[in-house]
Amino acid sequence: MHLRQLIDRETCTYTYILWDSNTLDALIIDPVLEQVSRDLEYINKLNLKLKYILETHVHADHITGASKIKDITKSKICYGSKTGVDGADILLGDNETFNVGSILIKALHTPGHTEGCTSYFIDGCIFTGDTLFIEGTGRTDFQGGSSVDTYNSVRNKIFSLPDETIIYPGHNYKGFTSSTIEYERKHNPNVGDSVDVEDYVLREKNMNRPYPKRFDVAVPANLLCGKENK
Repeated sequence: MHLRQLIDRETCTYTYILWDSNTLDALIIDPVLEQVSRDLEYINKLNLKLKYILETHVHADHITGASKIKDITKSKICYGSKTGVDGADILLGDNETFNVGSILIKALHTPGHTEGCTSYFIDGCIFTGDTLFIEGTGRTDFQGGSSVDTYNSVRNKIFSLPDETIIYPGHNYKGFTSSTIEYERKHNPNVGDSVDVEDYVLREKNMNRPYPKRFDVAVPANLLCGKENK
């Protein structure tokens, strides 16, 4: 498996392109609308055959490029089955698997940041969206979010993976690109092994976070897989 990590600097959103080196079948995770031209240029330069667009959740800070990419490439849009989106080609159940070439993808429902958050375990890596960050977690105060669910998703599902599993998050605001299960278990201040669920829930409750700047535009569009409701 080959992997390329790309970033939208305005929102610090990571997009991932993965492909099978033999078949050149590919997938993209969490594309950003404003970066679609960049992503497709890279895909075309390597002669990749894009098969799937995977979304980790309904984003609140940017509009997904999923529908635009689908229109151009005829690839299929995939979300977790609890997201409530309209227009996805595939709604993935918890622990459901499928292949892109020789690459096996396993969808894991990891609610908490939103009710429908889904992580993807692929070839020793997990793409956690906004459920688990590097030394952090996504906010849990809107879109059906739950700090208890985040804690349980991380501790009971994500942390059940091997320690050497590489974590690729949906965002990072300090320039870090990846982590590991072992590192986050030891050092994550929100959901690490030394943190009780009660402490994390209380900390989240006392957070005073600003209203997401693009929430009123991004969420309605993303519930339609990136198509603005006009």
